Amino acid sequence: MAYALAGRIDFDPLTEPLDYTEDGRPVYLKDVWPSQSEISEAIQKSVKPNMYRERYARVFDGDERWKGLEVPEGSSYNWSHDSTYIQEPPFFTDLPIEVPPGKDINGARVLALLGDSVTTDHISPAGSIPANSPAGKYLIEHGVQPKDFNSYGSRRGNHEVMMRGTFANIRLKNLLVPGTEGGWSIHLPDGEKMSLYDASMKYQSENVPLLVIAGKEYGSGSSRDWAAKGTLLLGIKAVIAESYERIHRSNLVGLGVLPLQFKEGENAASLGLTGRESYSISGIKEDLTPHKKLTITAAGENGKTVKFEAIARLDSHVDVEYYLNGGILQTVLRQMLKNA
Repeated sequence: MAYALAGRIDFDPLTEPLDYTEDGRPVYLKDVWPSQSEISEAIQKSVKPNMYRERYARVFDGDERWKGLEVPEGSSYNWSHDSTYIQEPPFFTDLPIEVPPGKDINGARVLALLGDSVTTDHISPAGSIPANSPAGKYLIEHGVQPKDFNSYGSRRGNHEVMMRGTFANIRLKNLLVPGTEGGWSIHLPDGEKMSLYDASMKYQSENVPLLVIAGKEYGSGSSRDWAAKGTLLLGIKAVIAESYERIHRSNLVGLGVLPLQFKEGENAASLGLTGRESYSISGIKEDLTPHKKLTITAAGENGKTVKFEAIARLDSHVDVEYYLNGGILQTVLRQMLKNA
């Protein structure tokens, strides 16, 4: 208000005058600032209870545009299959009320073989959406022009967009595809190079579970929920890393992805793992407990088999419960259904 009265902003309203009177006397902000009694008097004269009654009596009516919106019938949200901004997430699809028994992981393939300090920025979709990316191609196929793509953040309610952008950071280095950066992987056993998303879809169509192998400080950086959500939706059942950032480890458990940790002094390189092996993880289906050591068998292309142990980074019995339920949301939903 002081700047408006002065008609300019290149001054200090606390020490310089707002303007001058006709006889040249400076007028400061303190000269026009009302006293507490003047403010109280103005409120008493101007603010009346009926103003609030009249206003809030129509608070839910809305304007003509609001009144003109079509309202679907029913008590649940009517998902639009044509929306490119929000889609029904598949986390609860075919959810049984009873918790299914734990299952070992057999015949898994590595979708990404990563080094140290892979952050949630590497994993989670963020920023602009390239037109030639899997997410960009999806939007174009659904009638969205590149100028209208907006960002991953604005489309975070559409899992089809977000899962296509997971592990798609242009600086990600997947060691399965040497010499490349970005969201690339290979499909095994044929070794065909393709986008990480396309490889994931091809594996899932073949009912092949997937893994990520990483180094130290996996998931460091800011806590991004889609770093775990996208991991799950890409069909990744477990991550094997040398160490984890605390919150990302918890988020993986909360989405039903098993975080495993190499034993002290071991990693993919020391064990001779190339990421091209077929993996089996045993010890899940029987007596899964916090920090249980699970046995991992990696069958290589040359017939060589590597067997090693990894620690289940389920750090508490609550973590075990969440994991066996398929995630924290499934745990809560089952409790609600049972108590209904």
